[in-house]
Amino acid sequence: MKIQKPKLKQQLKAQRLIVKLFFILKLSLQFLRFKFYLDLMIKQEQFNKLNEKMLLCSQCILRETCRTVVPGEGLIEAEIMFIGEGPGQKEDELGRPFVGTAGKFLDEMLASINLKREDVYIANVVKCRPPGNRDPLPEEIEACWPWLREQIKIINPKLIVLLGKHALEKFLPGQKISQIHGKALRRYIPEIGTYVFYALYHPAAALYNGSMREVLISDFKKIPAVLKAAEKPIKIENVNTNIKLKENKQGILFNFNE
Repeated sequence: MKIQKPKLKQQLKAQRLIVKLFFILKLSLQFLRFKFYLDLMIKQEQFNKLNEKMLLCSQCILRETCRTVVPGEGLIEAEIMFIGEGPGQKEDELGRPFVGTAGKFLDEMLASINLKREDVYIANVVKCRPPGNRDPLPEEIEACWPWLREQIKIINPKLIVLLGKHALEKFLPGQKISQIHGKALRRYIPEIGTYVFYALYHPAAALYNGSMREVLISDFKKIPAVLKAAEKPIKIENVNTNIKLKENKQGILFNFNE
C-alpha cells in the first residue's frame, strides 16, 4: 500500500523536527558542560589567589609564633564544609587541617557516612596555630574572619558543620555547644548570606571522653539527613521549638529525619 504524499511530507517534517531538537539538546548539554568547567576553573582561580594572600597574612600576632598558615583543604565544590578551631602542632608542621589524632578521628567519622576528606572542605576559624595550642582569642578569630568569609562565599556549601565552641560562637553567638549539638539551624549572616549550620562537639574534645565521643559519633551520623533537609525550604510545622534561641534572633531550628 502506497503512502499518500501529504502523509509522507508530514512524516518527513516530523523527522526533521526531531533531528533539530536532538541537535539543540546536544548543543545545550555541551554548553552546560562547558559552563560547569568554566565556573569550576574560575572558582579554582579565585581560591588559589585567596590562598596566596592568606599565606602572606600577618594581621595578628599568631603569625609571629606559628610555622605556617593553614588555609584549609578539600573540595571547592563541596556540599559540606567543616569549620573547626585552629591548627595544632601537627597541622602547623604539615600546613594541613585536622591531620593529628583528632583528624584521624574525623576521617573515621567521615568514613562512617561514606565520605572522605576529599569530598568535603575542612577549615578553621583561625589559620595559624595559637602558642601552646591555647584557645584562639576573639581578636585573632576576627582577624581571620575575612579569609574564612571568602572561603565560604566561594565554596557556597549547602551545609556548614561547626566543630566545637569557638566555631559555634563565631556563627551562632550566645549558644552553648552542650545544648545545641546535633541541631540544625538556618541563619542569615549579612556578610555571607543564608546557610544551614549544624553544631557538633570538637573531635579533640570528644576523643578521650567516652560519653562525649558516643554523642559526637551519633550526631555525626545524622549529617546525611541534615544535608537532605537543608536542601528543602523550611515549613512552619518543621520548626523545632525544643531550644530557645537567644533573643529569638539566631535563625530557625528545624527537625530532620534520622
